[in-house]
Amino acid sequence: MSSVAPDRELLRRAEVEAERVVSLLRIGVSLGLLAIFFLTVWDSVETVESYLRRQWLFALATMISYLLLGAFTLWRARRGMFRGWMIWTGVTLDCAFLLVNAWVGLENTSLPGGVTFLLPPIWLVPTVLAFAVLRFNPYLQAYTVALIVGGLSLMILWQPEEIPIKAAERALFLLSLPPNIIRISMIALAGVVLVVAAYRMRALLHRSITEAQARTNLTRYLPAQLAGRLADGGLEELRQGQRQEMAVLFIDIRGFTSWSEGRDPQEVSALITEFRRRVQRAAALTGGLIDKYIGDAAMLLFEGSDGARRALDCADALEAELEEWSGERIKNGQVPVLAGIGLHWGEVFSGVVGNSERLEYTVFGDTVNAAARLEQMTRSANAGIIASDAVFAAAGAEPARDGWFTLPAVQLRGRSNGLAIFARGQLDPDAPGIAPDQRPVDPAAV
Repeated sequence: MSSVAPDRELLRRAEVEAERVVSLLRIGVSLGLLAIFFLTVWDSVETVESYLRRQWLFALATMISYLLLGAFTLWRARRGMFRGWMIWTGVTLDCAFLLVNAWVGLENTSLPGGVTFLLPPIWLVPTVLAFAVLRFNPYLQAYTVALIVGGLSLMILWQPEEIPIKAAERALFLLSLPPNIIRISMIALAGVVLVVAAYRMRALLHRSITEAQARTNLTRYLPAQLAGRLADGGLEELRQGQRQEMAVLFIDIRGFTSWSEGRDPQEVSALITEFRRRVQRAAALTGGLIDKYIGDAAMLLFEGSDGARRALDCADALEAELEEWSGERIKNGQVPVLAGIGLHWGEVFSGVVGNSERLEYTVFGDTVNAAARLEQMTRSANAGIIASDAVFAAAGAEPARDGWFTLPAVQLRGRSNGLAIFARGQLDPDAPGIAPDQRPVDPAAV
């Protein structure tokens, strides 16, 4: 599984959840404004001047429309009919609700644009901006700011054809008790939206920290390459296990036990650390999964249809790493480092075993045993790498063309049929250390 797909899926789910929250808040804001409207101005609709009556009736219609918008977007999100473009449409309608109501207020009162910020709808700006914050999208936030700033900039430049005689009285009314109550209510609604936004951000941060800690704890025991599968309940799937075909590679430092006897622990630790660093580099280069380190040995796994090919490439990379490392050690007056590598391809059982205190990803089966025994055979065959014909068949490779030579078929314990094998790289069993020797080997001498 790629690293991109899970991130996109998580982002899509977060967007849907954000749209649900925004839809609920739209409904809440609409109901709150309607309640305030009926409590403060509805009783005086019949007695006020006609321009105010038109404005209030328009405001009532737009609040009901905004309520229906919230209900519609909530229904779409809950039914799984959410689409990415709907976010931008919703943001545009949020800004339109604010700007159109403000514009109607100006046009209806015939007041100049200079009094724009006396209009109660302007106090919806914090609420609309808070809606954008809930979506965690900087582009949406910038788009919202651009719409609001652009709309208000045009509005304050507007001049009516004729300013009414009662312009001052109309402007003064905008500072009376009912409009001020509406302003205070809008500030309160914006505060509620911001509280919800802060709560969601805190909850998401807590969840992210918790998931990161859980993943870190799991990767202390499980291979780091499995981290992507641990998201969205992947651990349970790994616990169930599965049978699959893969390539298994074993690598073991030759003569390490005798070399380490009597040596300074720091020198031994440095050699093992460098060995593991080079194994990890070769595994990362070829997409191998380091199943485990066993002292001076390592077990690597290669999944997928190209797993066998990548396992052979990894063997080449390990061989090159050992050759480079040995060259550096020889220059420093140290013995070279030599290792045996065994490769096999076949069916294995893979899965996570253990409890919450100790988990382990493991593979086992005849394929694993065969790969381990092929690595052990490198000692008696004086070869650097031994691979089964199953690896080459799965990789679609021809051993002879790549410099491999045939060894006599072997009968491994637990197998009814002999196993055809190939080797590469002759190792001198009397060398003081372990350094690859690429001189051709006579198969008959093995």
